Amino acid sequence: MDSLNSNYPDIIEKVLRDYAEFLGDDDNIQIELVFDRERNRYLLVEAGWQNGYRIYGTLIHIDIIDNKLWIQHDGTEEGVAIDLVAEGISKDKVVLGFRDFEERKISEFAAS
Repeated sequence: MDSLNSNYPDIIEKVLRDYAEFLGDDDNIQIELVFDRERNRYLLVEAGWQNGYRIYGTLIHIDIIDNKLWIQHDGTEEGVAIDLVAEGISKDKVVLGFRDFEERKISEFAAS
């Protein structure tokens, strides 16, 4: 694994921490960061209550698979892929896993 690849966990964690800080916690909804370096899974989750309704869901889910960052879910407005690229990850190392293969083939990112 080259030096950038070995920094993938640090870069992903930084980006997710930045999102968590931006979103902040309120009294009813908590933002949770889940980092599993052993299995190469990274999530940003929200949990709580709002106006009598249960709020729970994964906002961002990124896995490292075969030295590529697979974005399994992206609940952001702009796209977390843009933030990963801004941190130095090459577009050919980012897979939009939440898109089907045909859509990924025509994107500016890796197909798989």
